[in-house]
Amino acid sequence: MPLKDVYERNFDEDVPAAGQSSRGCPECGGLVHTNSIETTCEDCGLVLEDRPIDHGSEWRALDGGERTERKRTGPPLTPARHDRGLSSEIGFDRTDANGIALSGRKTGQLARLRRENRRGRWASKAEKNLAHGLSDVRRMSGALNLARSLRDQACQIFRIAAEQGLMRGRSIEAMTAASVYAACRCAGLPRPLEEITAVAAVPHDRVQNAYTVLNRELRLPAMTVGPAGYIPRLASELDISPATRRRAADLARVMIAAGAISGCKPAGIAAACLYQAGLEQGERVTQRVLADAAGITPVTLRTRWKHLQALLID
Repeated sequence: MPLKDVYERNFDEDVPAAGQSSRGCPECGGLVHTNSIETTCEDCGLVLEDRPIDHGSEWRALDGGERTERKRTGPPLTPARHDRGLSSEIGFDRTDANGIALSGRKTGQLARLRRENRRGRWASKAEKNLAHGLSDVRRMSGALNLARSLRDQACQIFRIAAEQGLMRGRSIEAMTAASVYAACRCAGLPRPLEEITAVAAVPHDRVQNAYTVLNRELRLPAMTVGPAGYIPRLASELDISPATRRRAADLARVMIAAGAISGCKPAGIAAACLYQAGLEQGERVTQRVLADAAGITPVTLRTRWKHLQALLID
């Protein structure tokens, strides 16, 4: 029986290479054969091709049927877990793979195995702290509706901080919140520190100190978010029209060109531009609502708005 009748793919068979056997070896004209490793000439031994690519499907049917159950090797590695997603879990189901109920003896055995598996999950105290910190990062990322890429970046920052010994003498919760804030800063996402600390389990000053340590020791590529970066977020939160949003972005560029944002909070500049744009477009938004959304006081908003009006008059 030929091998091709046994195996579905003839990737590892010694057969003439397609497109090579007709013209033969370019050196001696001999017969060319290929196997799972290389394509060679039978006469002179010339290697024509090395390590061919397997163009077959990347899934496998493990049931031996007609490929109705297509399986892969499992989920990809993720930095969001301490073991990068390679841990084993023993479920609480009381039936086997065929749906047959387990006996009491087998259920007790699984309970003991589950307990020992839980005890042996962490090899050291440092690994247990890492797992606790990554779990807290996932919790805060979910509360802030961050993208999965940002969540993974925050987990990677926390993992590097733990490997370099920056956790010693500091709170795990503070470092996790600082890692989330650092990921937002590195991505240029306009998320103020007050918003991060609102879902954290530690006060604002401890998160600020932890972020200072991360920024100094890891030399993070943090990006500065200008007033224009806060305008889409505030406009979406307050349901402001696109025309008002575009006018506010133009006003923000006017203030940036005039150098009137030095020493000012970017969210306050964005709120003042939105307020002025709303007045021009006939879309009234109260100062109190804008100030609360931007995390500033109405007095600060009025001060920035007066500066903007002075620039527009000039």
